[in-house]
Amino acid sequence: MNNNSIFIEKLRSSGLRPTKQRIEICKLLFDRKKTFHFTINDLFKTLKKMSSKKISLATIYNTIHSFKKKGYLKEISVNKDKSYFDTNTSDHHHFLDINTNELIDLKKEHVDKVTIKKNLPGKKINSIEVLVKIENSN
Repeated sequence: MNNNSIFIEKLRSSGLRPTKQRIEICKLLFDRKKTFHFTINDLFKTLKKMSSKKISLATIYNTIHSFKKKGYLKEISVNKDKSYFDTNTSDHHHFLDINTNELIDLKKEHVDKVTIKKNLPGKKINSIEVLVKIENSN
């Protein structure tokens, strides 16, 4: 099975028609060895530079959110105005470099057990993910 077949299946299983533009998005997201962190605007800029195909911001937005809903991407909200997406959907933590706006993986084993002392009625904790904001020390 070639990568295009994998991308087409990923798109179809997410409820999306596999257009040339969406296949380009898949290539950028999933045809790589390392985890990829991005904002939708960053992805839009990268695709604009890399792809000969015109891909609208709406197509990128809808594709990313369909992938997130299906579980192919994880969303990391860093504040009320900014979210990153991560191709590594396993439970893990992150550093956020506030000087460069880079999101960096932090393995679970590098963070001691987090204890939550408050419960909300009718709710249970699904997962705990730590976001550590870092900056230059100078």
